Amino acid sequence: MSKDLAAPVEYGAAVDRYLAAAGLGTASRRIYRISLLGWAWPLVDRRTPTGRDRRGAHPPAVPLALLDDPETPDRLRRGLTDRSPSARPSTLVRELACLRAATAWWLAQGWITTDPALDLTRPPAPAPPRPPDRARAALALRAPLRELTFWYFLHESGAPVEHVLALDIDHLDLPARRTRPGATTRLSWGEGTARLLPLLLAGRTAGPVFVTARRASATTPPADRCPVTGRGRLSYRRAAELFTAATRPLDPSGHGWTLLALRDRRGPATP
Repeated sequence: MSKDLAAPVEYGAAVDRYLAAAGLGTASRRIYRISLLGWAWPLVDRRTPTGRDRRGAHPPAVPLALLDDPETPDRLRRGLTDRSPSARPSTLVRELACLRAATAWWLAQGWITTDPALDLTRPPAPAPPRPPDRARAALALRAPLRELTFWYFLHESGAPVEHVLALDIDHLDLPARRTRPGATTRLSWGEGTARLLPLLLAGRTAGPVFVTARRASATTPPADRCPVTGRGRLSYRRAAELFTAATRPLDPSGHGWTLLALRDRRGPATP
C-alpha cells in the first residue's frame, strides 16, 4: 500500500484497508475485523456491547482523525478496563494485539501521527474471590462455653487439635496467655481464648482443660479425669463431631466443616 493514497476519513474504512493489505487468511481476517471494530465504541467513550448484544451490533461511525486526539489513549484504556471483568484474558490479549498491529500500520502509512495503542496494556487479572472466612463464621455461632473456648483456642494458637485436648489446667499460665515452661507443648493464645478460659475453668484447679459433659467411666485413667467433677478428657472424635454438627447450617453443602476450618488465621472478633 502506497503512502500516496489518501487516508480514509472513517475508522471502519481504515480497518478494511488494513485487513486488505495484511495478507491474512479468511478466519484470521474475520477475527481481526471483529476485534478492531469492537474498539470503535471506546473511541467515542461508549461501552462495547458484550455477549448476545454484540452480535449484529453496528459500531459507531468514528473519524480516523480521532486516533490522534490526546484523550484517545485514556478512552481506550477505560474501554479495556471496562471489559476486563467480563471478557476472558485471552480475548483481551488478542484484541489488544489486533489494535496494536493496525495502529502501527496506519502510523506507517501516515494516516495518523501518533499511536494511541503504543502504551496500552491489559489490566491485571482480578484477584480470585476470597474464600469465606469459615473461622470467623464458626466463632460467631451461639455455642456452649466449652465448645467456644476450644474453638477459640485452636484458632488463636494454631496448634494441632490433639495438643490442645492434651492440655491440663496446671499447664496454663493464664496471665501470660501461654503454657508454662514445663508443659509438653509450648502454646500461646489470644484475647478471645483469654476471656473464655477463666469462665470454663471456674472451680477447677487440676485435671484436663477440656472435659466431657458426663462423668468418666471407671476405666478412665486418673490423668484423663477431672478430680473435681469426675468428667473425662474430651476426645478428638467427640470434639470433631460437635464442630461439624454446629457448622452444618453454615456449610452450603449441608455437611458441616472439619476442625481444620479454624486454622484460618484472618482474625475473628473477640467474644
